[in-house]
Amino acid sequence: MKPHAPIAGMVLLLLSAGACARHKAAAPAVAAVPAASASAAPADAAPAPAVEPPLPYELRLGRETYQHYCLTCHGDTGAGDGFNAFNLDPHPTDLTAPAFQKAKTEAALKDAVQRGGAGVGLSPLMPPYGKTLTPDQIDQVVGYIRTFKKTEP
Repeated sequence: MKPHAPIAGMVLLLLSAGACARHKAAAPAVAAVPAASASAAPADAAPAPAVEPPLPYELRLGRETYQHYCLTCHGDTGAGDGFNAFNLDPHPTDLTAPAFQKAKTEAALKDAVQRGGAGVGLSPLMPPYGKTLTPDQIDQVVGYIRTFKKTEP
């Protein structure tokens, strides 16, 4: 039994050394942070742009519907500059115009979406979506249209 004692001791030594090596390798390395980079931003740095809060759930649904059915003509921002707008005469309405937003009631907007342009005395090029969209989808897209703001160039 004596001849095996040195082998058993070596195995035990190797196992314990391996365990220590694994333990040391698993420890995360901590990098020293220079004092200059840990300080605040310089006083002359421009303030970060304001981030708009995310849209409520119903308006996000309205945005999805708008992007699917309205974006090609009215454009991403509602300015009437979608990629198909320039093929249409008359051009689609600028939904961001303050006069438009002020003049149109919720009911008038819903009616236009439901019955289309011809149904409300506007361009017959705007299709009616009353049989395509549910009343909830029409409410959601009208709500989304109300979020459009005129942006100055």
